[in-house]
Amino acid sequence: MSLNFDRHQGDNMMNPSQMRALDMKLEIVVIPVSNFDRAKQFYGDLGWRLDADFAAVDGYRVIQFTPPGSGASVIFGANVTAAAPGSAKGLYLIVSDIEAACKDLRGRGVKVSGPFHGGGDVHKGNDEPHLFGSVRFDGPDPERRSYSSLASFSDPDGNGWLLQEVTTRLPGRVEADTTFTSAAELAATLRRAAVAHGEHEKRTGGHDENWADWYAEYIVREQAGEPLPS
Repeated sequence: MSLNFDRHQGDNMMNPSQMRALDMKLEIVVIPVSNFDRAKQFYGDLGWRLDADFAAVDGYRVIQFTPPGSGASVIFGANVTAAAPGSAKGLYLIVSDIEAACKDLRGRGVKVSGPFHGGGDVHKGNDEPHLFGSVRFDGPDPERRSYSSLASFSDPDGNGWLLQEVTTRLPGRVEADTTFTSAAELAATLRRAAVAHGEHEKRTGGHDENWADWYAEYIVREQAGEPLPS
């Protein structure tokens, strides 16, 4: 960020609360479990990467897993939280294809509720609340709007996870920095750009020699939630 102001107009300087602070990256979420080895088996079977399993003579133990493509990890173990086992709810995992994600989890033996989409008023039921209330309608969002298709599952202790399909970010949700958390995520973005660029070349009627610039603009705009190039 660049700031340009008159040194004699100090009263008009940007409020510190509006200035960008140091990066604060959410990296660890603690989940309370009762049986550490059972939880380790469960999250390992999900295909999550085991980063650590440290134990000490005083009974302390910490186990860390990272979901595929995630910049944040989960930890559980002995003496890492005073929360009751199973009390963690509303833990969101963002996916690009809700149906494929549900199929993958079911293939790993996980009971998955969904895909579903929300709507209507909150009602009293057994389903865990989600971003759109508690009502659940079967199937992905009919219009397949980004953020609107969900699914849920729990670990053996009852800690509640929700899958959320996000294909296009809301404007301003992603800052100018364009980042990818995995090679698979970058490849998927490049495929979408390739399809869109093919349509662009059809409209223009010829080969686009500046295709690399077009791809770059597409990728940056998609992450920033801005209108895509045509």
